Amino acid sequence: MFGFAGGAVAADPAKTVGPNACGECHKQEVEAWKGTHHFKTFREMPRNTKANEIADKMGVRRIRSDSLCRNCHFTVQQKNDTEEPVAGISCESCHGAGKDWIKIHSGFSGKTVFFESSAEEKARWKLSDAKGMIRPRSVYLLAKNCYSCHVVPQEDLVNKGGHRAGSAFDLVSWSQGEVRHNTAYSKGKENVPASAARRRMLYLVGLGVELETALRAVGKATVRKAYAFEMAKRVDLARKQLAVAAKAAPNVPEIAKMIELAHSAGLKLNNERSLTAAADGVSKQLESITETYDGNTMAGLDSLIPGPDKYKGTARKPD
Repeated sequence: MFGFAGGAVAADPAKTVGPNACGECHKQEVEAWKGTHHFKTFREMPRNTKANEIADKMGVRRIRSDSLCRNCHFTVQQKNDTEEPVAGISCESCHGAGKDWIKIHSGFSGKTVFFESSAEEKARWKLSDAKGMIRPRSVYLLAKNCYSCHVVPQEDLVNKGGHRAGSAFDLVSWSQGEVRHNTAYSKGKENVPASAARRRMLYLVGLGVELETALRAVGKATVRKAYAFEMAKRVDLARKQLAVAAKAAPNVPEIAKMIELAHSAGLKLNNERSLTAAADGVSKQLESITETYDGNTMAGLDSLIPGPDKYKGTARKPD
């Protein structure tokens, strides 16, 4: 398991089953994935000129073999005694390594989808969650996985390797573009966009996780160079965006609390304890938001949320 500055953890190769196992049932979702940059990185990244320049600076000889690259850019599965990259960013990169939950998730309580009772279904989902499955409803956990890589987790990659400090990432425009694969509940007939209520949750939780992740990253920074400066900028921007969101959704007091926490620790080196405490506090507020709200009472956020013209790529239409 590999820890990140953002607080998330890479999927355990020993528990990774690979996208083919998911594709046995989720055929439309896998087809959507095959049209994404997440899929293409498996073949394209080792040939990418910029990626190889960064690898050379970091002393990495083989991009697919070094954990510095593959923790974010590949799906790694343990086969016998060897950890082998088997795909680009795939199902388990977001939804968690599947060994402990995939059979529970797909087993319909030992019945078929038509005969499983609602009580059995509820128990099955609860057990799947307990075994480590991250479902779409778990917005905070999904966002943590996204930001753990889209905000670069290693200082040297930026300062020494020249890697970007992170993407200009937001959870709405990136989740509703090419990576959207919301086909399960329509039985593969539609790739359904997020509802207005869910977009509000994605937007707000995404801002909060951006703040949390960047606070942790500033705390891990050791030198006054690009990484520290860029992460401090991300904290500052997230605080400003949350301040606007707090005015737009005054019925969500957790937003103001996150801003207060973010200002409680100085954005400076050698301040990891205070910055981590602030990030932990933000995390608790985000957990409260996801447990308390469903987005229906946050219509004031709508004017702040990126629209379809900002989506990253085009969502696939099912066959």
